[in-house]
Amino acid sequence: MNKTYSTVSRKIRAWAEEDRPREKLLQKGRNALTDAELLAILIGAGTVSESAVDVAKNLLAMVRNSLAELGKMSAADLMKIRGIGQAKALTLIAAMELGRRRRDQDLDKKQKITSSAQVYEYIYPLLLDKKHEEFWVLLLNRANEVIRPVQISLGGVSGTVVDARIVFKQAVEHLASSVILIHNHPSGRLVASDADKSITRQLIDAGRLLSIPVLDHVIFTDNGYLSFADEGLI
Repeated sequence: MNKTYSTVSRKIRAWAEEDRPREKLLQKGRNALTDAELLAILIGAGTVSESAVDVAKNLLAMVRNSLAELGKMSAADLMKIRGIGQAKALTLIAAMELGRRRRDQDLDKKQKITSSAQVYEYIYPLLLDKKHEEFWVLLLNRANEVIRPVQISLGGVSGTVVDARIVFKQAVEHLASSVILIHNHPSGRLVASDADKSITRQLIDAGRLLSIPVLDHVIFTDNGYLSFADEGLI
């Protein structure tokens, strides 16, 4: 057997047992592992010259250590890293998606909304990592508890069309007492455009006719949000 390959292939096995990712997870729990070590467990094996942890570190360096950016990567993007083939890329994508779905399940719990921060926290798993604009509405009961979130429309990277009839059809059908509007800016810009302000005014007027007030319009980005109510735009 080639000496170099033999030496490197035992690289992680040669570490102290408490430092090996899998053994560390068993002995110390998941919170004890770094992001690179957790990714290394998913990656499984490294290359001739690098361990799985090294491959994971290279991957994290590519996304500037941002798991949010990692979640946006396609299989083709991931396969640009030496040591990550199609099977490993799909494993990583599946793991990131399971994490998102776990957070989605928390949305099943009826939550009372009393601030824009709670709106952002609630919608975060639904809009995280989106590369196109989506428009959502939270339907609330009289106690300001979320009845359900509803996707109204989706569009391109710079806009989406919103029909007031669809928004309030959902509100009426689910007996909502009020609504909160939400849409994302994939660009990350936390600025309300003229179009954002215009559709907000239209929906406020429509809601007033139906006695279903619009409480807020939140612009979502992966790293923060803008609330029309907080900014005095409603």
